[in-house]
Amino acid sequence: MPVFFQSRAGRQCLLVMALGVTLWLVGAILELDNWLVAFVGAYENYGADKLVLGLGIGGAMSFVYSMLRIVDLRKEMELRASAQAKADWTATHDHLTKLPNRYAFERKVLPRRTKTDVEGDEWEQNVTIFSIDLDGFKKVNDLVGHNGGDALLIEVAKRICAIGNADCVYRFGGDEFVVVALGLSPRHEERFARLLIQAVTRPIHINGFAVEVGASVGYDRWEQGREPLEDAAHRADLAMYEAKSRGPNQHMAFAASMQDKVAKRATLESKLRIAIQKKAIRPFYQPLVDLKSGTVCGFEALARWTDEEGVAIPPPVFIGIAEETGMITELFEDLLAQACQDALAWDDHVMLSFNVSPVQMEDKLLASRIFKVLSANGLPPRRLEIEITENALIQDPAVAAIILDELHDAGVQIALDDFGTGYSSLAQLARYRFDKIKIDKSFIATCRDDERQEKIIRAMLGLGRSLNIQTTAEGIEEHRQVGHLLQLGCDVGQGYLFGKAMPAEETRSFIFNRDEALAGFKFRDRSTVATSMK
Repeated sequence: MPVFFQSRAGRQCLLVMALGVTLWLVGAILELDNWLVAFVGAYENYGADKLVLGLGIGGAMSFVYSMLRIVDLRKEMELRASAQAKADWTATHDHLTKLPNRYAFERKVLPRRTKTDVEGDEWEQNVTIFSIDLDGFKKVNDLVGHNGGDALLIEVAKRICAIGNADCVYRFGGDEFVVVALGLSPRHEERFARLLIQAVTRPIHINGFAVEVGASVGYDRWEQGREPLEDAAHRADLAMYEAKSRGPNQHMAFAASMQDKVAKRATLESKLRIAIQKKAIRPFYQPLVDLKSGTVCGFEALARWTDEEGVAIPPPVFIGIAEETGMITELFEDLLAQACQDALAWDDHVMLSFNVSPVQMEDKLLASRIFKVLSANGLPPRRLEIEITENALIQDPAVAAIILDELHDAGVQIALDDFGTGYSSLAQLARYRFDKIKIDKSFIATCRDDERQEKIIRAMLGLGRSLNIQTTAEGIEEHRQVGHLLQLGCDVGQGYLFGKAMPAEETRSFIFNRDEALAGFKFRDRSTVATSMK
């Protein structure tokens, strides 16, 4: 009953009881009972005694009725408390793994417990936050379906709970988990992180398949009493992303430099957004040269950005940010529009080569976006060559096939970029139609000194001839490389030997000067052409 008396109804009951006792005491002091007896005796013939009896019985029944209602109210309060507790559990736990969620973590209160060492001195117990993110979870979903992915998450949750206390393991959503560990020294923190990775990465059998996922772990210690627990979780998250950037199954402790890195990235992201709005990112053009004739057959558009302070931002940096933040589509359309305008100033046979990000290959409207830009700027589709890396094709092969077919049907040329460095090159050649394959510069740089590399290049060029696909060699920097590639049957060359990426206003003069140099020059054989190209 104590819980009842803490409620509003319970307090009102106590108030009424206290009022009743007070009135009884007042009546006793004033001897109202004697007055009542005298009143009943005087008016007995008028039924006063029956009236008093009725009032007494009525009062007793009211009391009994009130007690019954109080019992019912208590049951109702217990049911409501149970429902509220159930709703609170649902709100603070993940429905799949039954682990506490992010909301529960934000509400978590850790007592400032202490331990006593061998000398009897007390020291505050360490609290370390571990952030865990699974690597390759999407591939598991693709292999065994979403139900299989759910089964994997449940098994991973059990394995993590087996290492840490179950009430200290949280699922923050998706494939991200957090563990709160108590009393770990720095050496044991690193060991605990390795144990987490080992537990997660062991094969898991689902629907007859042995599937594996990786894990990236970041961790940091909570400064008790000086900050919220969420701050330590945020730092552990930063360390986890830093570990993920260094490869699969890595673990890292938080360092202050990581926070600085995030701050710089946030600043750069803001600058990038403004730069895209102001069209401050421009395409530069690196020439593509026909190795057989020495003429310029195209230019590859390469994004270049110099910020307002005059600092040149590397393309992998700002393009990576654009992909992660969703700005890549706007950037792509803007750069393609500028490149189409610039290409109109070139001779009709000079192609415009343009790169497509792997992220964009998941966009079903990519082909429509390209056609819209071409139409708006008046560049014929046959003069555009789209370069796609092998890894861009494995994200969603079905969508990639539809996009490439639409581009092909419209007359756009398709080049497989960085051939030999991506995922299952031969499988991509068999599945999709390509007009050109570009041999990655890593093969070209060592082909003359490495017999195995040269054999690989011969095989690539032979494959291109067999499939009637034109081949381009990237990264040509020496005259001897040109002659060697010509002897092997390579069609197009690209590299610093022919020219670095240049602004649009220099491309026209570059073509003219090159044609001037070749005019009237009688080539005796291909090797002469090769050594006379600079």
